[in-house]
Amino acid sequence: MKRLLITGAAGNMGKAMRQRLGHLAETIRISDIAPLDDAAANEEPFACDLADSDAVLRMVEGCDGILHFGGVPSENTFASILDSNIRGLHNLYEAARKHSKPRILFASSNHTVGFYRQDQFIGVDQPTRPDGLYGASKCFGEGLAQMYFHKFGQETAIVRIGACWPRPTTVRMLSIWLSFDDMASLAERVFKAPYLGCPTIWGVSDNQPKWWDNSASAYLGWVPKDSSEIYRSELERNPGIPDRGSSQAKWQGGGFVDDPIYTEPPRALNR
Repeated sequence: MKRLLITGAAGNMGKAMRQRLGHLAETIRISDIAPLDDAAANEEPFACDLADSDAVLRMVEGCDGILHFGGVPSENTFASILDSNIRGLHNLYEAARKHSKPRILFASSNHTVGFYRQDQFIGVDQPTRPDGLYGASKCFGEGLAQMYFHKFGQETAIVRIGACWPRPTTVRMLSIWLSFDDMASLAERVFKAPYLGCPTIWGVSDNQPKWWDNSASAYLGWVPKDSSEIYRSELERNPGIPDRGSSQAKWQGGGFVDDPIYTEPPRALNR
């Protein structure tokens, strides 16, 4: 690729992918609503509010691929989620349609299925069960990606990310952790695959126990290498195994299922 766009490039995952995927294109266009003052030599900063359709159209112009991490990353007010995750995503897909349909990796979320129990093993063809407005916005995004693929041929990898962190921090995260290196290797397969289509992929490392079946996207050839198991004994001691009746032990979405409908932004966002 000549130019790869990374939205949400000022966030933790955006920064981690910039460090690992700079070789995928001659120029990496990095975009965020937050300041971008640490650009590398081959990075091209582009400040953009996803809710601004004209700005998004300019941002996508000239790009051969898009890593879309931008948007509100957790449960929040409907107004915030509407602007960034719904209106903003529509703006991105319209811009892609008007600019030769560059391949997209869309960061969806495990919170699209947060109301499945942790003892259920599910595939991508089972109905969504979002655990809040954030999860519902990602369901909208998945539907939008499917519509643009079937109507216009816009290829997208819908990646339901578990928890992409340097390391898991809770017992629940042992099952949903996605290492930065595994996320980077997935992105490489998405942009290098001869044919992508519009698969839904569980963004999760090779953890135990498994909650999600990734066999539907096996044709891409992505095999995660990392496992959370090396952190188990430490996390079971501290912070410890959650109470069996708690949301952290019962639901795949963890504490997100307990969130209210926020009328003002929460002081501390759930993870």
